[in-house]
Amino acid sequence: MLKEKLKQTRINKKFSQQDMAKHLNISQPHYLRKEKGEIEIRDEEWERMAKLLDVEVDDIKETSKENSINQNFENVTDITNSYIGSHNVYCNVPEFLLESQQEYINILKKENEDLKVKIAQLENKDQ
Repeated sequence: MLKEKLKQTRINKKFSQQDMAKHLNISQPHYLRKEKGEIEIRDEEWERMAKLLDVEVDDIKETSKENSINQNFENVTDITNSYIGSHNVYCNVPEFLLESQQEYINILKKENEDLKVKIAQLENKDQ
């Protein structure tokens, strides 16, 4: 599971994966696997990274609630690909994602209406 808070903080503080790896005395590919969540990050490593980034550990370490939301989205593809036939697949989508999608749909609807008006105007000019 991707360590998004860690990655964003690292990027915002202008540290490379190589910088982080060097600070932890590991290789860059090994650090990448930790940041991707493929390898567990030990408490001592969280503390060292927080110190390097000049933040609190809680600022870069996801809570279990955040992890479960991220995990739900990462597993959606696995779940849907593992069922054959008419099995129903349900997943919880955070409200903020639904709201942002609805906003985008509304923008597209408005754009479609504007284009229909322009098409009608062009058709009237040609006649």
